[in-house]
Amino acid sequence: MRRAPLLGLLLVTNATLALIACGSRTGFLLDDDLGLAPEDASIDVRRPADASRDNQVLPDAIPPIDSRPVNDVQRNDCPDADATLVYLISSDNRLFSFYPPTLALAAIGGVACPSSSSPYSMAVNRKGTAYVIFQSGELFKVSTGTASCAPTPFVSGQAGFKTFGMGFVSNSGGAAETLFVAEGAPTTTGDSRGLASIDTTTFKLSFIGGFNPRQQRVEFTGTGDGRLFGFSPAGNGGSVIQVDKTTGDIIASDVVPAGGASQAFAFAFWGGDFWIFTGAGATNVYRYRPGDKSTSLMTTFPTAIVGAGVSTCAPQ
Repeated sequence: MRRAPLLGLLLVTNATLALIACGSRTGFLLDDDLGLAPEDASIDVRRPADASRDNQVLPDAIPPIDSRPVNDVQRNDCPDADATLVYLISSDNRLFSFYPPTLALAAIGGVACPSSSSPYSMAVNRKGTAYVIFQSGELFKVSTGTASCAPTPFVSGQAGFKTFGMGFVSNSGGAAETLFVAEGAPTTTGDSRGLASIDTTTFKLSFIGGFNPRQQRVEFTGTGDGRLFGFSPAGNGGSVIQVDKTTGDIIASDVVPAGGASQAFAFAFWGGDFWIFTGAGATNVYRYRPGDKSTSLMTTFPTAIVGAGVSTCAPQ
């Protein structure tokens, strides 16, 4: 869930889109989550911080993406799981919900975090609480029910990570999950430092490893069966990738005709499909189906989306 560096994002009017009232499908009561009470402890998948990014062993051929669940997914703790929403945040601090089956976009409210900066990326945990990283490196918790905001004790710059793409992933198919982050390259041509995790009880960042092969900007989305996927734009298009969450290795990849190196972008997984939100000003919404490798432009939103997040309770 990422915005392009130094990209001026414009609000574009589109009379054909109606923003509908929020609340009928969330299934979450979220304001209590904005305190800093302990959540499920994240798994420790740390790799030595001095792991070299220069001694990469490139695979002969990276296999294609297969999004079919590989593990049994436990969703008995999930409220109204099949109606789980994708949440979106815009460059002008507005929070929305998105329901993929109907393409319905619903305005939730303005996000008034105590920052002079603007949103960079977002992830949503299994409880429905959003974590939003700002361009300044500040990390906030945001209610997906009310858009209210609370600071976290996260210290920016840990392991060189100031801004990052982010996504929650189930540890092993159940309720315990981990927040994974991909360091944001400072330019559209630089390499990301790689993969890390953030413990959302201590807000300590643990470096895991550099991406292999190297990646530039990456947005993450996670699944309820424990897999980590990313979207990485390059040139006029991008790639959907699967990342080994213990090493940073790219273990599957598909090229998709969506996005581009100079565009803002966000990324989410829902019901076996990947949803890519990308554009410069208005946001084009693409659905990528790994089963038949099809990419479809589904709709356009008249606002610049820079972050997306979805609970691992979402349909697999």
